[in-house]
Amino acid sequence: MSSAQQDRTSGRAGGSFKITQEGVVTTIAVALFVVFSLVLDKFLTQGNILALLKNVSILGILAVGMGFVVVGRGIDLTMVAVMVVGVAFAIWLSTQGFAFGEAILIGAALVAICGLITGILIAVAEVPPIFATLAMASVVYGGGRVAFNSDVLYAPSGIDWLTYIGSGILFGVPVSVIVFALVAALVALFLQFTRFGRFIYASGDNPATARTSGLPSRTVVIMQYMISALIAYGAGILLTGLVSGINTRLYNSTLIYDVLLVVVLGGISLSGGQGGVRNVLVGTILVGILINGMTIMNFSYTSQNLIKSVILLAALAFDAVINPRDEQTSQSGDI
Repeated sequence: MSSAQQDRTSGRAGGSFKITQEGVVTTIAVALFVVFSLVLDKFLTQGNILALLKNVSILGILAVGMGFVVVGRGIDLTMVAVMVVGVAFAIWLSTQGFAFGEAILIGAALVAICGLITGILIAVAEVPPIFATLAMASVVYGGGRVAFNSDVLYAPSGIDWLTYIGSGILFGVPVSVIVFALVAALVALFLQFTRFGRFIYASGDNPATARTSGLPSRTVVIMQYMISALIAYGAGILLTGLVSGINTRLYNSTLIYDVLLVVVLGGISLSGGQGGVRNVLVGTILVGILINGMTIMNFSYTSQNLIKSVILLAALAFDAVINPRDEQTSQSGDI
């Protein structure tokens, strides 16, 4: 049994360190929620809780995609770029005579191609993921800015399903949160109960052994980045439904670092082969509450970024201590 399989088995038994880490993060999230509820007058209002849930759903969907890649010992810095450019492209197509549904499908194809190219660079050309995805993100975003020559593109009016998934309420719960839950559940089931999911864990746990065992490692890597790109695109469509458009300048925000913070803080190891969607959920809740509380307290944008950066740095250092990079990891040059 591989170390990744042992980790998941012990996690279900409740004896692994990952469970303890999730417990600590969950406890901190509950404590923050209680403190903010008592100290901040506007925190526990219906409007703020709904806003918190909606914002968390976007962050959470992106983090699910990132976690999907990190489990396989990779990293995807293209997510925000393909999200904003893919959705912007679909909106632009809708202004050129395409039905919005058709435009969405064509946009998905573009995003999948971007993920395919990224995966080929990493799996075939063996470019380290952090460099391949960083460069690909710049190419995608730069191409989008040249093509659209506009920062904000608004979705066509009268698209009821788009408005519903972004701002609708079902049984008192924002539809965007339900969409997030469905995406998380599908990815969790995919990782745990499909052969491809087991391949991802095996490749992340020990890439050399996976290759020598005959696993289609290159195909696994390519598919990971294509799926990650499509998940990011889905988050972009949800965001468009929430705010009626897409701002391509979101690429220049700290969103991608917030996504990394969720993944690492939740307990998915950067050395691969460990963790899953459950870790993403825990990290999303904590980071969502933290960001919302800081916003209500009128922390400046710079101050918020500083606090999140310190937490991310601490989480990375903690991960390096409890999940040391072995010789195989160091040789692979994965991140």
